[in-house]
Amino acid sequence: MDAREIRYTFGGDEHLFAEIDEAMSLSAFFRGLAMTRALEQQAIPGVLDICLANASFQIRFNPDVVAPSALLEQVKQRELQAQHMTRLETRIIEIPVLYNDPWTHDTLMRFRDRHQEPDATDLEYAARINGYQDVAAFIEAHSGTPWFVSMVGFVAGLPFMYQMVDRPQQIQVPKYLRPRTDTPKLALGHGGCFGCIYSVRGAGGYQLFGVTPAPIYDPAQRLDYLQSSMVFFRAGDIVQFTPIDLARYQQDVSAVEAGAFSLRIRPVTFELDVFLADPAGYKHYLQGVLYAD
Repeated sequence: MDAREIRYTFGGDEHLFAEIDEAMSLSAFFRGLAMTRALEQQAIPGVLDICLANASFQIRFNPDVVAPSALLEQVKQRELQAQHMTRLETRIIEIPVLYNDPWTHDTLMRFRDRHQEPDATDLEYAARINGYQDVAAFIEAHSGTPWFVSMVGFVAGLPFMYQMVDRPQQIQVPKYLRPRTDTPKLALGHGGCFGCIYSVRGAGGYQLFGVTPAPIYDPAQRLDYLQSSMVFFRAGDIVQFTPIDLARYQQDVSAVEAGAFSLRIRPVTFELDVFLADPAGYKHYLQGVLYAD
């Protein structure tokens, strides 16, 4: 697909789907973000929902209020505007992670019959197929660069995260051959080029690397960083994983239970053009903002 061409299709009578690109990239994400923001501000009568995804977006509308052809024409008018968005005021967030924890390990071992490599753990498998010497080197690569939240969904509060490195360096692993029927809450998963955090316990097919003590979805909104929304992550967030040990994990879980746990969150200006010119160098800028104090 031409990078300047967006493919539009209608889904039934009430949905318009826009495919920006066939593969995820930050450039494709920015086009989708710019277009969906512009459409939200325009507040077209009859538009009910606008849902941004990794390299696409979907609009749900009432065809009795806005004709499909008229909606499509208005959406196409936003394409030129979307070509020029390269700057995003967002936030960078530190997420502590206990890699190779006992809970995800116990879970993945119960489902080896569904895995590509039954005699290895998910971390061992991911390290091998990505060319790392061992699990420790793989964890260093996974936690050594920031990740960009490109969409939130599938289940409530689950972030899809894109590693902010040159494409040849991106960690990539396939999903399980058949999905698991169980995944621990707050487990770190990875499938294809996307990382995620399972916001709730349930089925899943991503490779499991560890677990975070940090709640990211809570209807009760007990913690300070969840006061404005029960869903913590939003598209455009930047995440920096930090490895922790079991003692620190248990300490953080106790703080969560006491309502005293918090996260390191800092505002940051992300500039796409600067990042694309030097991804390796840009991570130092982002990490400098996060740990400035």
